[in-house]
Amino acid sequence: MQTGYEDIKAQDAEVIAISADSQALTGITRQNLAITYLILSDENKAAINAYNVIDTGNMRIARPATYIIDQDGHIAWKFLDARFDTRVSSDQIVTELKKL
Repeated sequence: MQTGYEDIKAQDAEVIAISADSQALTGITRQNLAITYLILSDENKAAINAYNVIDTGNMRIARPATYIIDQDGHIAWKFLDARFDTRVSSDQIVTELKKL
């Protein structure tokens, strides 16, 4: 996601990641991977449960999920996968943003 972050921002959009990890681990991940977008810790899984993206195979983590929320707060597009290692590309996100 980091490699396409500037392309996403160029569409007047922002990336906010949510992790089930603690705030400390989230910070370490952000630093180790040189991530410049916001990563929020959801250790209690409130947002993860609200969006129904808990990984049923490992209740400690979330399934890969990407949501595009429009300016009115509605879900305009989403990507969900059952496999923990499947991620949507930043190019696909930019394509979907251009449709708005």
